Amino acid sequence: MKTYGTIGFPLTHSFSRQYFTEKIEREGIPDSVYYSFPLTTIEEFPAFLKNTPSLQGLAVTIPYKEKVLTYVTRLSEEVKQIGAANCIKVRGNELTAYNTDIIGFEKSFVKNLKPGNQKALVLGTGGASKAVQYVLKKLGIDFFIVSRNENEGQQYIQYRQICANIINDCKIIINATPLGMSPEENTCPDLPYHLLTPDHYLFDLVYKPPKTLFLQKGEQQGATIKNGFEMLIIQAEENWTRWNTD
Repeated sequence: MKTYGTIGFPLTHSFSRQYFTEKIEREGIPDSVYYSFPLTTIEEFPAFLKNTPSLQGLAVTIPYKEKVLTYVTRLSEEVKQIGAANCIKVRGNELTAYNTDIIGFEKSFVKNLKPGNQKALVLGTGGASKAVQYVLKKLGIDFFIVSRNENEGQQYIQYRQICANIINDCKIIINATPLGMSPEENTCPDLPYHLLTPDHYLFDLVYKPPKTLFLQKGEQQGATIKNGFEMLIIQAEENWTRWNTD
């Protein structure tokens, strides 16, 4: 029996088990199962591997996209560059880390990208944010990283620094934080939403609920909005390809 699954904590927000279980059944994939594996700390990972000898592949979600790299044996080129992974192929004792968030985000994001959208705000500094930053660099889009912490570097700003000039200059705003994710649906990044215009494009990596408070507030100002569901589907299929390619 081939075993696949998701590691993270908590995993109440993860759609992967249902998605892959339905895929296995729909496509008649033999001898395969998919589970959620909530690990309360990343230090549980070696014991988990030892106790799951049939493991073929893992999706990695919050908060382990960066921490899991300590335990893998090979890094793909994109993981070497950004320092975060959301996909691990397992072949015995060899664990290869990939980042398919990059592919999922880029393919979904560019569909609504307007000519002239050449500056962005990236909200958040974690593993998902690093995948977004990688794609923006590839597309030649300048960006600021918005952090709650002070003095992180020249490319970083704090929420309280976001003023009319920055909002006017940065027509793309990408939420790479968990803010607004179910069940915390009444939360959103602290932005001056009243300054948004129909020229703005808001992309939220959160997919549940389908329209977060962040996206609702953007829509009220006429901005183009998109959630992370399509990105999630694309990266899930990319994960499956990597898990099952030797």
